[in-house]
Amino acid sequence: MTSFLRSDRSRPVAIWLFIVAAMVFAMVVVGGATRLTDSGLSITEWKPIMGALPPMSEQAWRESFELYKQIPQYQLVNPDMSLEAFKGIFWWEWAHRLLGRVVGMAFAIPFVVFLIRKDIPRRLIWRCAAMLGLGGLQGLIGWWMVSSGLSERVSVAPERLMTHLGLALALFVVLIWTALDAWNGSPRVEERSPWRVWALAFLGAVFFQSLLGALVAGNDAGLVYNDWPLMNGRWFPSDYVGAGFWGTLAHSQAAVQFNHRIFAYALLVAAILMAVVAKRDRLLVADAKGIAVAVAVVVCLQAVLGVWTLVAAVPISLGVVHQAGAAVLLAVATSFAWRVRRP
Repeated sequence: MTSFLRSDRSRPVAIWLFIVAAMVFAMVVVGGATRLTDSGLSITEWKPIMGALPPMSEQAWRESFELYKQIPQYQLVNPDMSLEAFKGIFWWEWAHRLLGRVVGMAFAIPFVVFLIRKDIPRRLIWRCAAMLGLGGLQGLIGWWMVSSGLSERVSVAPERLMTHLGLALALFVVLIWTALDAWNGSPRVEERSPWRVWALAFLGAVFFQSLLGALVAGNDAGLVYNDWPLMNGRWFPSDYVGAGFWGTLAHSQAAVQFNHRIFAYALLVAAILMAVVAKRDRLLVADAKGIAVAVAVVVCLQAVLGVWTLVAAVPISLGVVHQAGAAVLLAVATSFAWRVRRP
């Protein structure tokens, strides 16, 4: 029989949130594959309900293909594309949108059930409600992103891609943090050590680096300057400056790749220093030290993978794994930032 008093912790709620976080991770991976296969503009309409069904007849497939033929990507990039080739890119985008719908239901339905049963710790209700709202907003932002590539561009606007990926990763972080809170309950006392600030700052830096990576992806900047550690034989690219301040930061291929590289070096150094200092800190609990070391290991692996992906000119497999690696790093950094708040 369900108690009318809310507990401060709930293992079922935590498991639910961890599962949804795993589904968001899958969304990030499928989204990366959709981008790398240039599939994101294959569905030119936004139908939140009816769009859940793919074309069910040959005539419906031809109608969808005709809609795709009206956008610049087909006319300027794929004018010789066949119907069968179109089906290939269509399925990637359809799978991405379907997974988004499934994630929405996997969050909304249990949320309502847990609310009715009073299983969600009271202090976490507002956070779960906010995540539900942001999840709905993500669908709108996804269409806002896609619409930028339907009229005057052959791909989506990089800053809109950055916003779409950024919101997905933000939800991923909050899901993990809230799941940890639900699993463990409120801390008896909160740790007041400087690690609270440093760990959160590092988590923010990882998130920012992920946004820089989205700009690299949105500009196809991984297809240029494929040497390392130099950029076409130079330490600083000659064409760094673009058309104005925003044109440089968000649309210059040289600038976005250079910025992503430099910030990666800073993160690598910071992660290694953080792990070394954490191991030597006698006041830090053992499992927090272990997570700090894990963060450094994942950062090193991600850096090596990033260089490999670049010099190989971003094959789909490496590009997808590199994007997945960013999400894994965010998850580990989130766990560390959460753990150091507790003695």
